[in-house]
Amino acid sequence: MKTTSHRKHRVGAVAVLALAASVAAAGTGFAATAAPAAGQATAVVSARSIQAVLPAPTGRYAAGRDVVHLTDTGRPDPWVPSSGPRQLTVTMLYPAVPGTGSPAPYMTLAEAAGHIEQARIPAGSGITPQDFAGVTTRAFDGARPQPGKYPLVVLSPGFGDPRMMLTSLATELASHGYVVALVGHTYEDSGETLADGRTPPCAICDDPDLDFGTVTAGRALDVSFVIDRLTHGNTAWPLAHLIDKHEIGMAGHSIGGASAAATMIADPRVRAGVDMDGTFYPAPLPGQLDRPFLMLGAADRHSAGGGDNWGQTWAALGGDKKWLAVAGADHSSFTDVDLLKEQAGFPTPALDPGRGIAITRAYVTAFFDRALKGSSSPLLDGPSADYPEVLFQG
Repeated sequence: MKTTSHRKHRVGAVAVLALAASVAAAGTGFAATAAPAAGQATAVVSARSIQAVLPAPTGRYAAGRDVVHLTDTGRPDPWVPSSGPRQLTVTMLYPAVPGTGSPAPYMTLAEAAGHIEQARIPAGSGITPQDFAGVTTRAFDGARPQPGKYPLVVLSPGFGDPRMMLTSLATELASHGYVVALVGHTYEDSGETLADGRTPPCAICDDPDLDFGTVTAGRALDVSFVIDRLTHGNTAWPLAHLIDKHEIGMAGHSIGGASAAATMIADPRVRAGVDMDGTFYPAPLPGQLDRPFLMLGAADRHSAGGGDNWGQTWAALGGDKKWLAVAGADHSSFTDVDLLKEQAGFPTPALDPGRGIAITRAYVTAFFDRALKGSSSPLLDGPSADYPEVLFQG
């Protein structure tokens, strides 16, 4: 199956960098994304003035952070077989004691340099890898873990987006008592720094014949492997004892959301899933997915009777299911992307970027609280005066 849907709606980290660069220099190749409205002056902003800060999590715990590197010796890399076994970089977020640890960077310098290269940002733009590695994440390396066991939530980013684009959601979940595995899907974005120090670029981003069903199937294998490694002893991660291996969920943005459904169909250990604004590749068939599932998307793309396959998916889903459309949102409202654009001084969609993150955090957390913790979550019962932008569909 050929498709351009995920490419057309993908804004991603490289676009954030291109937007920031085009403030200082035109002609980046992403000018259509960064261009101001007719008659609007283009402000010249130095990269040095960008002080990007993600919102603080709202839960009672701090968010501790580790980065782990995993190698699936039983599977060659699906995109670059000559590179050897499949290697993955995973950011682990966990409930931590406030005031412990040191501020965690947003990405490695090599990952940031990969974004700059893929976005074709001019050398004279003033944008440096340090600017983006230094985004304030609200996560803390080496933080002391809170004792106890917590549900595991796996997060999968959009096509072309590195894992850190879901950091705001990951820190929020950790602060509310979840262990989060933020998976980088190697060769599917501008670069994930691997155990051997390499940060390979995307191998498939420009493939016009790419089958996104193959992508979701591969990500399902990635996620099941990560779950295997995290729930069998602590050799993959020293804090694996924090994970309640009987309570596992998955959420993703764009193709990552489609991959959440594909993973649930393939792996019964994943008890609940969330798709954030992603077309399903493929759409589940009736009877394939009867566990709790949340579809959270932009209203103009994913309303009842919309042109994609959300209606088909909704009809096929069994079990506890919710379909929420967010008025004014765009494809990136459910990630860090729009907030980073705003903090770089660029126009954003009708929905305030901070509001988009707040809505995403509130409803995804409420969904997993209900599905994995059995907690009462009235936010999911109907429209809320606190979140009038959220429309119940289906």
